[in-house]
Amino acid sequence: MPESLPPVQALLIIDIQTGNVTGTGAVPDAARLLENAADLLDKARSSGALVVHVQNDGPAGMADETGTPGRELHLPVHPGRTELVIRKKVDDAFNGTLLAALLQERGVSSLAICGLMSEMCVSATARTALSLGYRVVLPHDAHATTGIPPTPGTSPEIPAATVSRVAEWALGNEITIPPHATDVSFTT
Repeated sequence: MPESLPPVQALLIIDIQTGNVTGTGAVPDAARLLENAADLLDKARSSGALVVHVQNDGPAGMADETGTPGRELHLPVHPGRTELVIRKKVDDAFNGTLLAALLQERGVSSLAICGLMSEMCVSATARTALSLGYRVVLPHDAHATTGIPPTPGTSPEIPAATVSRVAEWALGNEITIPPHATDVSFTT
């Protein structure tokens, strides 16, 4: 990573919904995730950068099930021209939404991503952003997931931190992964 990380023009906050960051359904170290995502959100707002809250419409029985309190976005939204919500039904926030059109309309060429789940929605969205030519920044301490339960006879439990790190690694060398959300800055 370069000594001075160039600023980005937009922030995507992926699926930071109440059911996944509070109570018994909270991802491990949810407090750290929330603190770092809130820091990114504050910096993006202060700079006037575009902020897109992505909200998953989960299926029945999931923590983010449509129509349940767990589906609600946990971080406050200040709706307006530079801050909005996009709803999705699949992992990739670009798939079936207006996200690509919105970023193109606003002239965005670089973005930071934070949120849940590292190996699923965060990774899928980052992959598409990279394939569309965006410069993507994924702060290591601003995304999270759950661990993978053991599979009897084949593998032990895989801790959440390991799953998140593998998700980063699998994105390849086109993505920038600074150690801390505090390393990220924004511009318009």
